[in-house]
Amino acid sequence: MRMRTLALAAASGAALLAAGSLSPAVSGGSVSPSAAPVAAHDARPGVVHLAPVAHTRPLSDEGPSGGASAAAARASSAGERPSPGVREGSVSAADLLAKVSSCSQISNGTYRTDEEASATVPVCGKNGAVFWKADMDIDCDGQVTTACNEDTDPWFQDDTAFHTSGDKPLSAEKLPYVVVPSSSGIWDYSGAGIKGGGVVAVIHGDRVEYAVVGDTGPDKIIGEASYATAEALGIDPDPKTGGTESGVTYILFKDSVVSPIESHDAAVTAGEALAEEFLKNN
Repeated sequence: MRMRTLALAAASGAALLAAGSLSPAVSGGSVSPSAAPVAAHDARPGVVHLAPVAHTRPLSDEGPSGGASAAAARASSAGERPSPGVREGSVSAADLLAKVSSCSQISNGTYRTDEEASATVPVCGKNGAVFWKADMDIDCDGQVTTACNEDTDPWFQDDTAFHTSGDKPLSAEKLPYVVVPSSSGIWDYSGAGIKGGGVVAVIHGDRVEYAVVGDTGPDKIIGEASYATAEALGIDPDPKTGGTESGVTYILFKDSVVSPIESHDAAVTAGEALAEEFLKNN
């Protein structure tokens, strides 16, 4: 498995410095147009066209708490997939992949999957979503944790483009999140209705993991997600040697925002509803 280059890390650092943080959000887990967190440079309210999402228990800024995190820790130590308080499952990977078998390109160009790779990955459009198919590099940036720190990750940075409801960086070890390319002439994620905290369905093999848009990366490279995302999908999450070369599909739902961003339960609940809507509309 290849390692990210220093050039990628430098570009990612520049992107982080340019990015805003999320404003405080309401407690509980929901998707709310009026209380949705947005990036500082994008003050537009988020709109989600689905029935109200049931509230879940409030979570700490550090990620899932109580029984959910304990269960995840036990599953991880046993080599099993961590189970969130609300499980993915009502929409299959096969059904989602069938809807993204062809690409209507909306990006002005294509992205590289790594600094040394050719630019071959377009951003594609569907009703209510955008998607791309790429590799997965491991993002361990954000809060310092046992798995994500300067010792485990040579490219570690202690911040993310979007913050928790308590204005802290996200935890890559605990929260499934996806990295989007910084806005450029190739593609502007915010102009396409993609927001910090937006819902993403990440598909690998027969697994679907719902994540949030949590960080921005280099403006010419695509295909990166947090340690927690990789672990949940059965991908090696090691930031030095992990990830996968191909076979990952990222479906980002337009105008969706999870509140609070750090509630994975809220992301799953919203993701299931948005995925079902996506299947009906495409």
